[in-house]
Amino acid sequence: MLGMNALAKRLFGSSNDRYVRSLNPLVAKINAMEAEFETLSDDALAAKTHEYRERLKNGETLDKLLPEAFATVREAAKRRMGMRHFDVQMVGGIVLHRGEIAEMRTGEGKTLVATLAVYLNALEGKGVHVVTVNDYLASRDAAWMSQVYEFLGLSVGVIIPDLPEDERRRAYACDITYGTNNEFGFDYLRDNMKYSRAAMVQRPFNFAVIDEVDSVLVDEARTPLIISGPTEDKSELYVAVDRIVRQLEEDDFEIDEKQKSIILTEDGTERVERLLEDADLLEGENLYDIENTQVVHHTNQALRAIKLFKKDKDYIVKDGKIVIIDEFTGRMMDGRRWSDGLHQAVEAKEGVDIKPENQTLATVTFQNYFRMYPKLSGMTGTAATEAAEFYEIYKLNTVEIPTNVPVAREDFDDQFFKNADDKFAAIVEAIRDASLKGQPVLVGTTSIEKSEMLSEFLNKEGVEHSVLNARFHEQEAHIVAQAGRLGAVTIATNMAGRGTDIQLGGNLDFRVNDELSAMEDNDAKAREVARIKEEIAAEREAVLAAGGLFVLGTERHESRRIDNQLRGRSGRQGDPGVSRFFLSLDDDLLRIFGQANLLNRMMKSGLEDGEAIEHPWISKAIETAQKKVEARNYDVRKNLLQYDDVMNDQRKVIYEQRAEVMDSERVDDVVEEMRSETVMDIVHAHCPPSSYPEQWDVDGLKEETQRIMALDLPFHDWMREDAIDQEIFAERIAGEAAKILESKVANLPEGQWFDVEKSFMLQAIDTRWKEHLATLDALRGSIHLRAYAQKQPINEYKQEAFELFERMLGTIREDVTRMLANARLAEPRPVPEPSEFVTTHIDPFTGEDDSFPKTDTPGPAQRALPPLPEGTGRVSRNAPCPCGSGRKYKHCHGAA
Repeated sequence: MLGMNALAKRLFGSSNDRYVRSLNPLVAKINAMEAEFETLSDDALAAKTHEYRERLKNGETLDKLLPEAFATVREAAKRRMGMRHFDVQMVGGIVLHRGEIAEMRTGEGKTLVATLAVYLNALEGKGVHVVTVNDYLASRDAAWMSQVYEFLGLSVGVIIPDLPEDERRRAYACDITYGTNNEFGFDYLRDNMKYSRAAMVQRPFNFAVIDEVDSVLVDEARTPLIISGPTEDKSELYVAVDRIVRQLEEDDFEIDEKQKSIILTEDGTERVERLLEDADLLEGENLYDIENTQVVHHTNQALRAIKLFKKDKDYIVKDGKIVIIDEFTGRMMDGRRWSDGLHQAVEAKEGVDIKPENQTLATVTFQNYFRMYPKLSGMTGTAATEAAEFYEIYKLNTVEIPTNVPVAREDFDDQFFKNADDKFAAIVEAIRDASLKGQPVLVGTTSIEKSEMLSEFLNKEGVEHSVLNARFHEQEAHIVAQAGRLGAVTIATNMAGRGTDIQLGGNLDFRVNDELSAMEDNDAKAREVARIKEEIAAEREAVLAAGGLFVLGTERHESRRIDNQLRGRSGRQGDPGVSRFFLSLDDDLLRIFGQANLLNRMMKSGLEDGEAIEHPWISKAIETAQKKVEARNYDVRKNLLQYDDVMNDQRKVIYEQRAEVMDSERVDDVVEEMRSETVMDIVHAHCPPSSYPEQWDVDGLKEETQRIMALDLPFHDWMREDAIDQEIFAERIAGEAAKILESKVANLPEGQWFDVEKSFMLQAIDTRWKEHLATLDALRGSIHLRAYAQKQPINEYKQEAFELFERMLGTIREDVTRMLANARLAEPRPVPEPSEFVTTHIDPFTGEDDSFPKTDTPGPAQRALPPLPEGTGRVSRNAPCPCGSGRKYKHCHGAA
């Protein structure tokens, strides 16, 4: 049967091939218009945008406009950028417009492909978002492609960190907006914490194109976006739990390297229970009673801090603070903190001042954020391995776009060594041999530690090289751009999302910018540019003769996609090239996930020191290990999404309610309904239905009415009346409350009370939603224990989350009623701006918060700053700077 399938595929092509072929007539139609569009003047070409918009208003569809719109963009790109879209790029543009994922190899011009679908969809005037993986690429692509968009009359905006609110709002109002996934997501959360519609920055979602879609929707989707604020101080609890955990012995816990987790054994649980009881921290008899949820959580975090996190490896202690060290870059991540109480546990471990935890105020996963777009598409060089996930979660089809020129790269089999020393020795030899004959080498490593180890080896051998491991993408782009020069050796930790192609012989634009930026545009500069062009052309020929770019992987990554991204850097646009991975038994992937029996057999097969073997079984074992990790990571993402779907339904209800309140001129009818329901709840709580009047708790009703409604009512006098019942009580309470409110409103300017009602309602929603999120976090942390009772944790979570949500809505009604009844009108308090909150997105690979700016931001010494007001005291790092610059303090005067 397999033979029949293979034969059919050879005769008719795969379903992907047939789909791509089906687009050829549309491409031919676009090509047929090229001669006509070439005759148009610049003004006539730019006027096409207005013409298309008028046709859309008259009922024409985007699909009908597609051939002309694509031909317009191609012609504009030729005139403004000197770049003409290839036919395969047109296919990619069609795929993006149809809301699918275009898998295009590195160097095929994805950035240019996006202009086609972006321009067409921007014609509707509803806004198009182009999502990039870092701030540098967002700014670069916006500036680069705006040459086409602005020539055609479309406006372009870019969202970068710490952009003032007004500028942010203007950027979102543009036809096309560039930004990172983090910035778009955080703006959505911040918008839904605003107190007026005018203060919001985003428009309704329309269409998004995601660059490096696998990185955004797969890798980063393992962790949610979180906006948080400080909670109460629990320093004593952290210290007490730390003291207890230090008394545990090795057999009291088990460490799982695969999951990077640590759990108590049965003996360990009993020991912790006794120790907590002695410290008066245990409620009830059992550690896992619901009352002890918080203590269990802090115990687990203290275990991780003490047993898994190493000083001077994962963090350092500097100036009495815990400073995280980035595993990949080796940089100190000053100002960033681990979440969920872990940072506090490390602070307790090292005996430094413990800062309060942050409490979640708003959160969303990338899955649920991007599923809000009516139309979504993406592009990447490596999506096929995750195609099933893209369809299952996002309903996105993945289409492999053929290369413009056939790939000439040769991918050699992996070489396998007994140990890391043998492997690194062979790697250094391979690099030296390639470099000596002029072949540029790109070396891929999985961590900063491995990069530095290899760098030391190369230094000993006298091999000149560059190490690429920082997160300052603009500087990295210059190194990457020249990695194809004669004999260049470049070590990189991760080649995804660099946004710059490696061009054999070097990159003309970058060299001109680096070497001639100080020169004025004149004949002398033109001669220098011509000289550089000649040098690059000569170098390119020499590199081609040496075999093109050599991609050398020092070990396999957990994901096949990352390996493919590295390989894809070689063989750009039909260039020759080679790739090979060097492996050993010491590699993390093989050590943790490999097939031990197979690898041991290979070790016993007489493999000599320094000797390498190549075998299909090894490749199969590696692929199996990678699939295991990919499956595990998919389960993590799917599990995260299952739980977040429950919260997402509730989030939509709350955010819709907030929007309705902000959009309404007055909400007095809603307030009245809330008051009526609250009164009925109070009455029924103290005077239960189907009970006798003698059984009623009248004193309790009187006390509760006084607390919530600010009313002192003669309930005992009413009890003496004939035919008294709960309905009469409720009517009288509501009537008295209405009278009091009318007397308050009577002396106020028209409309002011309506603003007070809206403000109180929004405050009540926000306060209770924040508490609800904290409750759901705690519930989710302990719900897995229900599995021991043969119950499905997710079903239990859904049921309890629904009950908690209903209870929250009742509490909001009561809060609004109580606040309005007890209100003493005075000068309104200012509402805190979202910039004072802490934004967090934990990088799934480094465990770091990557929501902060990743590019170099000029410090106070590099720019003129207004002076701080006299008497300015201590300012929070994330608060707006008192100087009035509009930036956070840590990025302004606090950056010194």
